[in-house]
Amino acid sequence: MKAYHYKYSGIGLLWLMHISAFIGINSGYADFFLPLSAINLWFISLLILKFYPVQNKKNVIVFIIIALLGFFAEVIGVATGKVFGEYAYGKNLGFKVLEVPVIIGINWAVLSFICSGLADKLTIKSTYIKAAIAALLMLFFDFFIEQSAPNFDFWAFEAPTVPLQNYITWFVLAYIFNFAVLKLDTKRDFSICFNTYLVQTLFFIAFYVF
Repeated sequence: MKAYHYKYSGIGLLWLMHISAFIGINSGYADFFLPLSAINLWFISLLILKFYPVQNKKNVIVFIIIALLGFFAEVIGVATGKVFGEYAYGKNLGFKVLEVPVIIGINWAVLSFICSGLADKLTIKSTYIKAAIAALLMLFFDFFIEQSAPNFDFWAFEAPTVPLQNYITWFVLAYIFNFAVLKLDTKRDFSICFNTYLVQTLFFIAFYVF
């Protein structure tokens, strides 16, 4: 099977997973679907690594650095409450190290590569502006996932509402990470970026609306 067949099969499976999860959770099977969330994020990570692609030396190094920085920002955040606000992770994002799911650091890198890929499609020359747009895309996604995170046992803030501090920090980190990715001289697969961002965002928007 040719590479593009694998890619579009992966994209199709990704949509199927999210649609099935949305229907299943709303049909009373949340206890089955929600613990699979980490598997879903690992699958998305593999799609990005393979078809973005994140394969040359510079891409791999930047991906690893962002994943580590994102992970340790979360570790410090959970331990001190000084980064994103007072919060703690639940059980449905998989294996934890220092009270933070391992996939969270990787997901920082995945989202940065996806959103920078979307922003890079724009006919704007300034990397600074593209990085800001990419960061806003990440912030937009974060807003909607924050609404479902406590109910899904992903994470929860001590405050009754998500603190503004969380969104400010998200934007600052996202801007730095996306700027770094955009400075890479690499060819990005727009269909992978578009579908992985769209399916996840629509998933959480649907739960927010319905």
